[in-house]
Amino acid sequence: MRRFFLLAIFFFFLIILLPKVIFAQNRLASCDLCGYCQGKTPPQNWEKCRACLYPNASSQPEVGDTLKVDEETHLPPTPYPGRWYTFLGCISTNLGSFESPGAAASVVQLLLNIIFSFVGGASLLSLLYGAFILLTSQSNPEKINQGKRIVFGAIAGLIFAFSAVFLVNFIGEKVLRLPGFTQ
Repeated sequence: MRRFFLLAIFFFFLIILLPKVIFAQNRLASCDLCGYCQGKTPPQNWEKCRACLYPNASSQPEVGDTLKVDEETHLPPTPYPGRWYTFLGCISTNLGSFESPGAAASVVQLLLNIIFSFVGGASLLSLLYGAFILLTSQSNPEKINQGKRIVFGAIAGLIFAFSAVFLVNFIGEKVLRLPGFTQ
């Protein structure tokens, strides 16, 4: 009985909280990808964003053509394919044609180096801890087995970290030929 009551309450709230779809004659998207919303002033860099994402749109934001929803598909206008506007400017999402070839890859490489350094450091600390447990076991078989498991786990972690570094660099350099991974 309690399950039925909880299930009934769940479905009641689900039905009440479901969003209502309202169809209007002239539908407008709430905001476009540049952050310009209907009735508000455009951001300071709206023209650069419009030129990047909506090259066919009007340069006057008051027209609101980047906010108009297509009547047939009921979708807002799609941006220019392969472009993403960020605070750094207009960036091409095509990996082969970055405006600055090594910028994105160097950030990824830096992030991977930090992650692999933490993994390697954690494995080294685990190896030292396992060695400490082995040295202070005083011929206790439980402590010896615990120390062995920790040491073998640390060695496996180091092998995993080194193979991951090798695999990521191999895929980035040889297979995908990403800029920034090449030697």
